[in-house]
Amino acid sequence: MSLPHLANRSNGRFETEHPIGIRPFHLQNGLAGESAIPLQQLVEHFNNRFEKEHHSSFRPFVVDKGLVSGLFGPIRIGSVFLPVRHSSDNDAIAGHAVQLSVSPCNDNLHDAQTGELGNVLTDAIKQPADFQSIISLDRLCRTVHMLNYLPYAHQGNVLFLDVDPRHILGVKQDHGAYFEEIIVKCGLATNNIVISMAVNSFYALHHAQLLDGLNNYRQRGYRIALNLGNLYSANGLVDFIAKLSPKYLRVNAPDIDSPDAEVVWPSALSALKDLQGLVGGQTILQQVNRKQQAFIAPTAGFDLVQGLYFDKLSEDYLRCM
Repeated sequence: MSLPHLANRSNGRFETEHPIGIRPFHLQNGLAGESAIPLQQLVEHFNNRFEKEHHSSFRPFVVDKGLVSGLFGPIRIGSVFLPVRHSSDNDAIAGHAVQLSVSPCNDNLHDAQTGELGNVLTDAIKQPADFQSIISLDRLCRTVHMLNYLPYAHQGNVLFLDVDPRHILGVKQDHGAYFEEIIVKCGLATNNIVISMAVNSFYALHHAQLLDGLNNYRQRGYRIALNLGNLYSANGLVDFIAKLSPKYLRVNAPDIDSPDAEVVWPSALSALKDLQGLVGGQTILQQVNRKQQAFIAPTAGFDLVQGLYFDKLSEDYLRCM
């Protein structure tokens, strides 16, 4: 998977694989942490923790030029942060959604380690019911994302972190406790983090467990988002969404080239607004990449927006300044 790099981060979009202008971060007083901790020291702390938990000499976290990546088998995991903007003011950033960045691991020094990581985390992936491997990979990615987000945490916005539903089902109790330790060690607080879960009918038989798990996160101070993806995914899930009452509902922008878009979307959108009125919270129109899609946000009353179209607008505006 390859992802585009941007020439600057002024428009709010940034990638941890692009080191320009990014310096190693030290936690400062005024965040949750009281002492300044160099990034390298944090990386060593989490490597030590990984070694202890997995009874392995493998150290998956690597810092290079102020950027953190995680080694997973033959690949290197990084972070891409996408700005989530206010619909009423596209220059005002409300937070960032993080995506996984994957690249080949070409460092020969880590060949032996990456082979061991494959044994530690992926042996059981052949078994679909094995949640532990999913939990381990999810935690590895979350740690990478948190460490990479630190230079931008002073903005006081929120970070949207996707969590696999199988992770929530696989953890029997105290959801978010493990991750809370990471957050606190990084000098942040749980209310800076939005736990975002994709929702669809596939997990209909597990809604009670998912509700319990997500409410466990909420009790620890995390904010909750449901990623509906396709707007029509909300069909049949109204009861689950109403019971959870998430802070955010995330919806993908429609495919404007689809012949059914102008016919089907308005009614589905009306149902979404009714749902929002029922549960409260804010709606996010995401993956807005074209001008025609962008018009939907203000007319339909979306609170927040995300997409390349708005990123480019911000870049063009900055060039003209």
